Order: sequence, then C-alpha cells, then structure tokens
Amino acid sequence: MNIDKHREAYKTIGEVTRELDLIDKKTGKLQTHTIRYWEKHFKQIRPEVRAGNRRYYSNKNLEIIKKIKFLLKVKGLTINGVKKLLNDNLSSKLDDNINLGVYKPSLENTDAIKNKIKKISKIVNDLKKYK
Repeated sequence: MNIDKHREAYKTIGEVTRELDLIDKKTGKLQTHTIRYWEKHFKQIRPEVRAGNRRYYSNKNLEIIKKIKFLLKVKGLTINGVKKLLNDNLSSKLDDNINLGVYKPSLENTDAIKNKIKKISKIVNDLKKYK
C-alpha cells in the first residue's frame, strides 16, 4: 500500500535524492552521499535531524538543493561559485532566473552573448581571408 505524503511534509534524504534524480545509472542506487556532501558545503541546507540521526528536509531545503543541483550540474558552476551566489544574497535573482531547473536568460546576458558571437565570427572570417 503506497500512501502519498502531504506536499508540506518533510522528506527523507532518500525521497529528496529520488526527486532530484540523483541515482547511479549503473547500480540504480541512490546517491544520498551527494546531498550530505552539499550539506557540508552549503550552510543554507539545514535538514531537521531526528532520532537515529535521520535527516528530514523541508520544502524550503528542497528548493535550495534544486537550485544548487541546477547551478552545479546544468550551469557548470563550481562549489565556490554557487556558494558566492548564495552567500551574496542573490537568491532572489536566482529565483527570477531559475524556475525548477529552467534557465531564463536576461536580456543583458543575451546581448552580451550575441556581441561575443559577432566578434568571434569576425575573427573567423578574417582568418579565412588569410588561407
């Protein structure tokens, strides 16, 4: 019998790991060590620790962990880079730019990328002239 938890209920480390799809593709084992590792590095992750040293994560913790995973795994930031973003109180900016793992680039970033592409294209075209 599978009983669904209430949305607001605390989640175990296994449930968080499953929700984030942190599963070893070869063995099928949950990578709970990843969550514990992130706990050591990010002071924003503070699960409630109960009897038997079991960790329970609130929805707020889960959202922070999702942001961390996105920034590390999808955006390719380093742990120190993510720490800086979180510590510099940029979490409100992160909320504006990240919606459950979907990155929404700002207009400034898009224009900067376009300008870099134009410069690179010009360099490539100039190099072609010398061949």
